[in-house]
Amino acid sequence: MSVSWRRCGQCCGTASSPHSEAYRHAYYDAAQPIEEGQTISQPYIVALMTSCLQLKGQERVLEIGAGSGYQTAILSRLAREVIAIERHNPLAEQARQALAQTGASGNVRLFVGDGSRGWPEFAPYDAILCAAVAPTVPPALIEQLAPGGRMILPVGTPGDPQHLILLTKDTTAGITHMDLGEVAFVPLVGAQGFGLPADLGDADF
Repeated sequence: MSVSWRRCGQCCGTASSPHSEAYRHAYYDAAQPIEEGQTISQPYIVALMTSCLQLKGQERVLEIGAGSGYQTAILSRLAREVIAIERHNPLAEQARQALAQTGASGNVRLFVGDGSRGWPEFAPYDAILCAAVAPTVPPALIEQLAPGGRMILPVGTPGDPQHLILLTKDTTAGITHMDLGEVAFVPLVGAQGFGLPADLGDADF
């Protein structure tokens, strides 16, 4: 997995020139800024969230907040299919190009839209990963999680303590929660997040 991780980091990271400051920072274990005021999560957090999904290779995964495509590329190498949502069209276009460069686009569908509402067309999902903090767990995501599925996302408020939560839905639709500790993420903007944005004119739905 380390070779795939490095390849994904090189193509879906923050810079194209190996001589740039941003390129060198791409290998730091820290969050990195990208366009549209967004960030790439700290690599440790990317690894933690990915590992908590316990992917075996046959899953359909929903990713909310594709950003640069870094996390998307990792998921694409560990799951059968990835449905990714990004609300910023410029970021989505960059992510599509980066995923094509890594050869990771074959099992990825990337849409522009309100990730807080999930993507019902391809539900249910065996795993859901949300890379933006929500005030509460969006009901749409719980509904779209398959029985036996796992979901990981930060819950809280920007500027205040946020907690990384792992949810598991059992076969009777019961939900269990596990708090994995404090984190810091950008807000989930959307109808079931921190309000519906006004910039979704080019959304795919």
